[in-house]
Amino acid sequence: MRNDLRARRAERRWSQAELGTALGVSRQTVIALENDKYDPSLPLAFRIAALFECTIEEIFTPDEGDHA
Repeated sequence: MRNDLRARRAERRWSQAELGTALGVSRQTVIALENDKYDPSLPLAFRIAALFECTIEEIFTPDEGDHA
C-alpha cells in the first residue's frame, strides 16, 4: 500500500515525532508508514484520516498487485 503521509506532514511542517505524538504512535512507526514498510491498522488509518481531515482513500492507495 502506498501513501502520501510524508507530503501531508511536510505541508503542515510537522516533524515525524510531532505526527507520532498526535497519532499516539512512535516516531519509528511514522517512519515505517512513510517508507511504505508498514500498513496501518484500521483504527490508526482512521486517526490519520481524521487528523488530516480527509478520507482514508485520499491518503492510502493499494499497490498494483493488491485487490481493492
